[in-house]
Order: sequence, then structure tokens, then C-alpha cells
Amino acid sequence: MKINPNGFREYDARWVFEKDIDIEGITTLGRGLGSQIINHTKKNNPRVIVGHDYRSYSEKIKKALTDGLVSTGCYVEDVGLSLSPMVYFAQFNLNSDAIAMVTASHNENGWTGVKMGIKKGLTHTPEEMSELKDITLNNKFKTGKGNVKNINEFKKVYIQDLIKKNKLNKKIKTVVACGNGTAGVFAPDILRGLGCEVVELDCKLDWSFPKYNPNPEDLKMLHAIAKAVRENNADVGFGFDGDGDRCGVIDDKGNEIFSDKIGLLIARNLASKHKNSKFIVDVKSTGLYTKDKILLDNNCKTIYWKTGHSHIKRKVNQEKALAGFEKSGHFFFNHPLGYGYDDGINSAIQVCHLLINQNKKMSEIINELPKTYQSPTMAPFCKDEEKYKVVDEMVKKVEDLKKQNIKIDNQSITEVLTVNGVRFSLTDGSWGLIRASSNKPSLVVVTESPTSDERKKIIFDFIDNLLKGTGKIGEYDQKI
Repeated sequence: MKINPNGFREYDARWVFEKDIDIEGITTLGRGLGSQIINHTKKNNPRVIVGHDYRSYSEKIKKALTDGLVSTGCYVEDVGLSLSPMVYFAQFNLNSDAIAMVTASHNENGWTGVKMGIKKGLTHTPEEMSELKDITLNNKFKTGKGNVKNINEFKKVYIQDLIKKNKLNKKIKTVVACGNGTAGVFAPDILRGLGCEVVELDCKLDWSFPKYNPNPEDLKMLHAIAKAVRENNADVGFGFDGDGDRCGVIDDKGNEIFSDKIGLLIARNLASKHKNSKFIVDVKSTGLYTKDKILLDNNCKTIYWKTGHSHIKRKVNQEKALAGFEKSGHFFFNHPLGYGYDDGINSAIQVCHLLINQNKKMSEIINELPKTYQSPTMAPFCKDEEKYKVVDEMVKKVEDLKKQNIKIDNQSITEVLTVNGVRFSLTDGSWGLIRASSNKPSLVVVTESPTSDERKKIIFDFIDNLLKGTGKIGEYDQKI
């Protein structure tokens, strides 16, 4: 049996299948998860919803995971080929005790993983992941007699739930891009059902991902959507990731809009109807939220929090926030707009509502925001066993630089936020971020300046030099 312990990540589990985990390892993981669910729910036969994404090996992995769950006494309800949000929705709709979704999301082929949760609408925290790791690697298993039941046609229930609440009173022409991932059998039907005119781009399921990974932060995917929007004279373009919990947006002119700015536009659109609301955003997000006039006029508060879908979901839940937004494209809509979890298709629907409410083109709406120069999310390689130590070193370094009043491009460091890695802000509102990736052996670097593209680059060079000084950084996935 093989299970690489590093596969237990901050809030889900990810491995390269067969290299880092074998099929017996997956069954052992199922036994660990089943035992954890029984410990938490205090039930001998808790009901667990399972689903899988469209990769060549995902169904086989779900079967092995299910065998492990059943051996502990879990009653497994299998909803079949799924998006992560469909499995989250199933927990509410079918009132189950827990969920397990077999997906490696947007990771390259060869990767597999599981997103799991016990409390409705929430996925595992780092504490629950380390508990799961301990149970699994130390064989602290329950034994029991479980069973498996297939829930047929659940896809229709999920699709109809989104359509019936969100009918549009005006036709919007949308490019829907799925990178040949699982969202291809969901997103076009849902958006058509709302009343959109849909232009499909790579919506045919193909687990080899022939063009690029389904990842709305990937510039290749964004450029392909932009081209399709211009060629089809569409109002907006949407790009969905491999398991459908993230959405990227392209405006009517084919410009890529980072998701944190889309989040701000949605927050502004909701603010007047939902005064005194809270919004949660992750530390990779634009600094514009804090000074936004529309949010402040409606007495709305923004809290910057740890990056990661589990962290933001939980914070939205704890704070009873109306919504949460991550720069990576995870958006979380709480009651009355959603169930609190991240659903990329619901995010696209909220953008459609925004377009109709404002009665303007997407490019006009985005131009109403103050201009800032933002980097994409950049990930330099850093070993899993070293990345957190490197980040700790960076936190100390930046705090020291602030004390010494060392300037970056003639700007002092005015604030250092260490809720997740280190985010430092400069006098003019520019900022830079260094944190550890939660699901890959890499760091994450983001910079933004409201002043100039050049300052954005100078902040990146400053960070890059700090990181190079550690001697523990490899190639970047993309660079400005």
C-alpha cells in the first residue's frame, strides 16, 4: 500500500495517482474518512454522498474510496459524474451527514484527490485534515457494515435548482468555456435554461484535456475565451475549472478580468439591496474593497482572510457574510443567494444578474472601478517540506524591513498582514503577497499597484529577489 503523507494538504487531499498513492491507499483513505465521519457525527451508519469528476481514472478511485467508507459502516449515496458544488448541494437536498468528491480540480492529468466535508456547506479545515491524516496513517479505523446506493438523475435536480431561482428577463449572449472538463455537461444547459444564448467552447468531455487544463486562472484558457467572445460578439465569457467550483470572466471586448474585481462588482451590485452586509475576500485580492465608496455608503464591511476555498467558506459561515470572493475564482454566496459554498455556475449567474441590473456592457461596468495594475497569480516551485519555512522566513524579513523603514520604489511599507503568508502594503496602496500554495509544491506571489504597471513590476522584482536569496525556489509557472 502506498500513501505519500504530503498528499494530506491544507483543506483537501491531492496525489499523483500511482506515483504517490495506489488503489489500496485510496481504500485506506476511505477507511480513514469513514472513521472520522463516525467520530464526528456519533452515528454508526452515517450517510455519505460521493461523486466524481471526468478523468479516466476517477470512477475507479471513487469505487476504491467507497469500499473504504463502507468497511467502516458508512451508508454511501453515489450521485455519479458530478461537479463539486453538485455534491455540496446534494448534502443539503438529501440531508446527508457528510460528502466526498473525487476530483483533482484543475491540476494536470495524473493527479487525483478528494474534497470532503462533514458540516453542511463546509469542507475540511487544516485541523480536520491533520486529524484525517493521523487516523489514516496510524490505522485508527472503525469497522462496521455499510452499503452503497446509486442516486440516479441527481444532476437534473441540481440543474433545476439553479435555473428555477434565477430566470433572466433579458437575453445575454455568453461564451461558455469548460476546457473539456466536467462543467461541460452542466454549465451550457444551466445558462441556456436561465435564458442565455450560449456559445460553447470546449464543452465536450475529454479527459486528456487536449488544449489546456480547465483552469480559469490559466492565461491560455483566458485568451481562448477572449478570442471567442470577440468573434461571436458576445456580452460576456465564462470559463469553468475541472470540477466547476470556480469561474473566470471575460468582458464584451475580450478583456480578461481578474476574479477579485468581478467579486467587487458583484458586491457593489448587491450592496444597496443588502445594506450592512459583510464580504469576505482572500489575501490575494485587490486592495480596492477597503476604500470602495459604494460599499462604504451602504455600510458594508470587507474582511481579508486566508486564501483557500475551505477557509473562505468557513469565514463566510462564521461571520454570516452575504458573500465571499477569492482571486482564484471561488465565489461563495450565502443565504438568500446560495448555500454558502463555492459554485462556479452560480457565480456566472450572479454576473448575468449584474449585467441586467446595471443595463450596461461588462466593459463599461468594469471601467467604473478605479484602475489598478494587477499581476496574475504566479507560482514559483518550492518543495512541500520547505515552503512553509520559506514563508515564515519571508514574514520575518518583511516585518524587519518595515521596522527599518526600507522603501520599495520610494514607498514605505505601511501595513503587514500575516493572516496567510505575508501581504505588505505601501503608502500609495500598492501591495505584494507571498504565501505557500495549499495544494501544490510551490509558493504564490501576487502584486498590485493603483499607481503604475512599472511599480507592480518593481514590487514583483523585490519579492523575487527576496525569494531567490533563500536558495529554495525553482521555476515559476508564469511570470510578469
